[in-house]
Amino acid sequence: MHPRAKRTIAILIFSEFLICLGMSLIFPVMPFIKNDLHLSATDMGIMSSLYALTQFIASPLVGRLSDRIGRKPLLLGGLALFALSEVLFALTNQLAMFDLSRIIGGLSAGMFVPTAQALAADVTDLRHRAKVIGWLSAAFSGGLILGPGLGGLLAQSGYKVPFWVAAGLGLAGLLATTVWLPADHRPTQAPRSGAVQPTATDWRAVLGGPMLMLFVLILVSSFGLQGFESIYSIFVNEVFGFTLSDIALVLTLNGVISLIAQVLFFDRLVQALTEVRLIRIAFAASALAVLWLMFTHNKVSVMVATLIAFTAFDLLRPAITTLLTKQGREHQGVINGLNMSLTSVGNIAGPLISSALLDWNYHIPYAVVVAFLAASFILSDRIRAVPTH
Repeated sequence: MHPRAKRTIAILIFSEFLICLGMSLIFPVMPFIKNDLHLSATDMGIMSSLYALTQFIASPLVGRLSDRIGRKPLLLGGLALFALSEVLFALTNQLAMFDLSRIIGGLSAGMFVPTAQALAADVTDLRHRAKVIGWLSAAFSGGLILGPGLGGLLAQSGYKVPFWVAAGLGLAGLLATTVWLPADHRPTQAPRSGAVQPTATDWRAVLGGPMLMLFVLILVSSFGLQGFESIYSIFVNEVFGFTLSDIALVLTLNGVISLIAQVLFFDRLVQALTEVRLIRIAFAASALAVLWLMFTHNKVSVMVATLIAFTAFDLLRPAITTLLTKQGREHQGVINGLNMSLTSVGNIAGPLISSALLDWNYHIPYAVVVAFLAASFILSDRIRAVPTH
């Protein structure tokens, strides 16, 4: 790979990790914002969902815009908005401004993430492209996984500290991108291979066959993860009396364990079990862990159940995605687009529903999550007959 392309990829990976870190920094400090400002769990759920909703709306529009004006302006705009959103969140104590901050943050992610993937495809040849996209996906997942733990550690000096740190890193990323990222030329108007608009036949081929069940499970797993994670810090703080140090410890351990599981053991697990069996085990383990969390009264048990649930979720998504890529090799564009859309829907609905139920009763939201996961475990038995060739 050309040194210029390597430098471009390095900047994209660093900045994408940073953007996703900002998405998840909020989770460990939510109970303290809620208590200090006397907010409801529903207020906090809306705050979390606004980010995903804005990203969901912005991403498809940004893709076309980057084809017209080039990639670098949108990357710079995304990083600038990211820094702005973190500064606004750190400065304000008003719910409306918190919501505005999350909207700006979602817009920044919607501008940066798809543009970074497009630029990565622009500067790499076919031989290196899959590996580079894999690196960007790892940066995306790594930011989401490590964000809560890092946010919890930084928040021990004050719950606004993580956002000041993220704003500083955002400005550093903006400066690095401005100086070191080469100016890209506008792509030609001719469609590239793989960029053809999906047809009605493509949609029927994807949704009319055995892959439909996998898409249902993607939606459920995204809903389950966000429904679980978005209220977790509030739940353990108010039910079990977890301090910020306790939350930081369990989320940091989760980030480390999940990254190790994804990077070192995921491929081995797939080889040993197949994707279908891994999906079933992950659904069963996550359902049992959340159920355990609802009935335990011991802090250590809470932490163990949490780590099992998060690790199962973090193995579940790549297992489903990997299986999808094997099922529909001729419709990758449609599959990837639908995958991202369903993930976004789950990311929006999960916090909204869980937080609203939490205001009613502390255990009802997790009972709903358990019900969805148990149903998914049963439904996953139907993907055994899906052909893999």
